[in-house]
Amino acid sequence: MKALYFEHFGGSEVLQYGELSKPVIRDNEVLVEVEYIGLNFADIYRRRGAYHIEKHNPYINGYEGAGIVVEIGSKVTKQKVGETVLFVDVPLANAEYEAVPSEQAIQLPVGIDSKLAASIGLQGMTADFLAHDLGKNVSGEKVFITGISGGVGQLLSQMLVADGIEVSGSASSAEKQALALSHGVKQVFPSREKAWVETVEGQFATAYDGVGTTIQQSLDLIKHRGKVIFFGMAGGDPVKIDPVALMSESKSILTGDLWDYLTSYEERKIRSQRLFSYFAKGQIKISEPTIFPLAEGQQAHEYLETGKSIGKVLLKP
Repeated sequence: MKALYFEHFGGSEVLQYGELSKPVIRDNEVLVEVEYIGLNFADIYRRRGAYHIEKHNPYINGYEGAGIVVEIGSKVTKQKVGETVLFVDVPLANAEYEAVPSEQAIQLPVGIDSKLAASIGLQGMTADFLAHDLGKNVSGEKVFITGISGGVGQLLSQMLVADGIEVSGSASSAEKQALALSHGVKQVFPSREKAWVETVEGQFATAYDGVGTTIQQSLDLIKHRGKVIFFGMAGGDPVKIDPVALMSESKSILTGDLWDYLTSYEERKIRSQRLFSYFAKGQIKISEPTIFPLAEGQQAHEYLETGKSIGKVLLKP
C-alpha cells in the first residue's frame, strides 16, 4: 500500500511517500480502506518529535480518518464489510489501509459521509467533551473562545450557540472573524491586537483556550468564579500561572484529554451520535475542507503550519 512516512524527526522535508506493507488485522480489528485522513496540529508536533507517536519503522503519522470496512476479524461483531466508519484515535492513519480495533470504529449514520466525518471527527468529539463535560455552561451564559475559527473553534462555537449560550471570541483575520459571526457568534475580536481586551475583561463565565500563549488573557476575560477551559497549545506553551492569584478571585483552570472521555465503544457511540445530531438538525455548518493528495503530505503540513487554513485540512489516499 502507499503511505506517508518518515524515518527521523524534523521539518516537513522529512516526510516521504511510497510503498509499505499493508496491515494484517487481528481477531478484534477491522481493515479500513481509508478515504479521508484528518491532519491535525498534533501531527505536526509528532513529526517534530515533540509529542508521543506510535513506535513503527518507519514512523507513520496520523490518528484520524474515515473509510470503508473491507475485512473484519474473526471476533468482530459490531461492524460489517461495506460499512463506512470513522476513527479518531488509531495510529498509523497516513496510509491507504488502516487496521482499526472494533471498539474504536464508529459507524456513520445516513447523511454523514466519510469526508464530513473526517472533517469533524477529532475536533467535533473534542468540542463535545469541552462543552458538555468541562464547560457545562447553561443557557444565557456568556463565553469566550480564543481561535474561534479554527477546527475546534468553529464546531464548539456553533455547538454552544445551539445550546443557548452567548458566544464571543477572537480570530486572526477579517475573513475568519466574518466566518465566526456567520455562525451566530455575537462578537469577534482581532487576535493580533490587544486593545480590546480591557474593554471586556471580567465579562465571561467561561473562556475556552486552545492557543496556549493566551491563557493569562483568558483568565483576565473571565469573571470572579469563572473558569478557563484549557485544551491546546496551537500558539505555543502557556506561561506559568500563580494558583494563589487564581484563588483570590475564585477562578479555575480546567483541562482534559479526549482519550479519558472515549474509553469504550459505547462512549464513542453516544458522543458521536450527539455530535452528528447537531448536523442532522442543521445547527452546525463547516467550511469546505482543504484536501491534499496523500502524496502531497509535505505541502499539507506546510499549509497547516502557516496558520492560513480555515477549518479542516484532509489528506486523501
